[in-house]
Amino acid sequence: MIKIIAVLCSLSSPANCYEQTVTTSDYADVSMQSCLTGAPQLAEWMKQHPAERLAGWRCVIGKQDRRGA
Repeated sequence: MIKIIAVLCSLSSPANCYEQTVTTSDYADVSMQSCLTGAPQLAEWMKQHPAERLAGWRCVIGKQDRRGA
């Protein structure tokens, strides 16, 4: 499984950034190519979280521990 780890920053506090796994079982079919080119799943996830700005993302194969940015 490939996970998309997004670096998100709050629009109300731009210095407040953190990492968030945006892939779920709904996005189990994410390919490495799709992830590296900006995964449509990431755009869809961002539409559902309008109070945050996408500062970057990375692709991870397998499990990923959540950690702050």
